[in-house]
Amino acid sequence: MSWLSDDDEPEGFDAWDESDVRVRPNPKGNRPRTKTRPTHDDAVEGRVLSVDRGRYSVLVDADSPAEHAATATRARELRDQAIVTGDRVDLVGDASGDEGTLARIVRVRPRTTLLRRSADDTDAVERVIVANADQLLIVVAAANPEPRPRLVDRYLVAAYDAGIQPLMVVTKTDLADPEPFLANFTALDIPVVRSAPGAWPVDELAPLLAHHTTVAVGHSGVGKSTLVNALVPGTDRAVGVVNAVTGRGRHTSSSTLSLRVPSGGWIIDTPGVRSFGLGHVDPANILRGFPDLAAVAEDCPRGCTHLADAPDCALDDALERGELDPARVDSLRRLLSSLGSTT
Repeated sequence: MSWLSDDDEPEGFDAWDESDVRVRPNPKGNRPRTKTRPTHDDAVEGRVLSVDRGRYSVLVDADSPAEHAATATRARELRDQAIVTGDRVDLVGDASGDEGTLARIVRVRPRTTLLRRSADDTDAVERVIVANADQLLIVVAAANPEPRPRLVDRYLVAAYDAGIQPLMVVTKTDLADPEPFLANFTALDIPVVRSAPGAWPVDELAPLLAHHTTVAVGHSGVGKSTLVNALVPGTDRAVGVVNAVTGRGRHTSSSTLSLRVPSGGWIIDTPGVRSFGLGHVDPANILRGFPDLAAVAEDCPRGCTHLADAPDCALDDALERGELDPARVDSLRRLLSSLGSTT
């Protein structure tokens, strides 16, 4: 092998070095992206009041003379994270709330609770309804539409799974006696408020809602939004009527909205639903809602479902010895059976 000397280089041949490397310009004409993200030390804290088509109404400077609502969008880095009513978030940009201004949500603060549901019991994909609520207000009509114990069971399952305390309001008591329906839940020791004929139980509910964040759920047509309007005067949430033929309510509230209750605390009104999937729920979370029964169930064999047909279930042994309230065990088993194929 022979090598060319400098004198033998072909005409037009130049020696290559690093300076000859050509860098292709950025076609977008902007700076290349970096993995370093800003810390947003100047961000202000806010509370998400409602969500509407990618825009968030956020309360800024809460509980101060400067309290106001600002409109915000989410930052690009949060595009894969759900932001829901009740979330505590950090905002940058113009959070003044003036007409035409738009802030940007750059952080979602840690959540204390998440109320979720799935499309059906076979769907493990969860839909987050609200964040940071500590009470679930279940609104049920005594009639028109007829109360559905199994749907209420599902609300209770979701509440226990989220670590949220349930309470119940029965409306339209002038149309039917609610006691036969309420007998299904006596053993659960759930606070129950009954509406008087033609009057909403505002005075009785107010102290139960004070200093809490309460999310209201209910079948379409039970009067949930009307109750919210009574609790928070001037709200004017849309209300509807029940179809006289089908007995079903019409969806009127199409969005989730957080409102401050005059007695203190917050109530979050949600759209009426006719189904409540539990495909995301771990049955063990339901048992934790019954601490007295959970202690007995520690003696169950591994993988015990705690249902009535479960072999060698310690709950059955305790029932035979008269150590447990049969109604309370039946309530637990009804909730567990509400999970259907997910148990």
